[in-house]
Amino acid sequence: MNTRILSIPKAAEICNLNRVTLWKYVKSGELKASQTPGGQYRIHRRDLERFMRGKGMYPFGTYAPEVNRILIADDDPGVRALITRILGLHGYVSETAHDGFQTGIKVMSFKPGLILLDLFIPGMNGFEICKQIKNDPDTAHITVLAITGYDTEDNRSRILKAGADGYLAKPIEEKKMMAEIKKVLRSG
Repeated sequence: MNTRILSIPKAAEICNLNRVTLWKYVKSGELKASQTPGGQYRIHRRDLERFMRGKGMYPFGTYAPEVNRILIADDDPGVRALITRILGLHGYVSETAHDGFQTGIKVMSFKPGLILLDLFIPGMNGFEICKQIKNDPDTAHITVLAITGYDTEDNRSRILKAGADGYLAKPIEEKKMMAEIKKVLRSG
């Protein structure tokens, strides 16, 4: 969304809604809009973003990710459950993926602001996933924090070269993980 003032058709396109449906939200007052002297309605970008967040709308490629949304990509169900619990206690919303394919799908549907990415997951390893995320203009802005049980200098170097914003060795320690998450989100 580059323009600040949007027409009803453009706002509807951004939301992936029918114009009539969006018009109903404007008429009901759920979506704030101004009327031009010619009788046309215009919506300010920040009002549309507020509306979209309130309705949980995250269309492909048109809405920036929420920083508090974290995707956990790890093949170990115990690790996924532990991290999900910790993130929930700290006010983050999370979803999980158990392989490379599911990670790709969740990146597009969940719109995370951060991905906790295991280096060795089935389907496609974390190095390749990170490269693809960081080389795609639609996803390059997503912060990637690599996590691994195979903490070696080579793995650290390879994942940072692939574009990861940070690196964390397992086993996961709550305080250390939360400090690293806050650090990479601040710098991202």
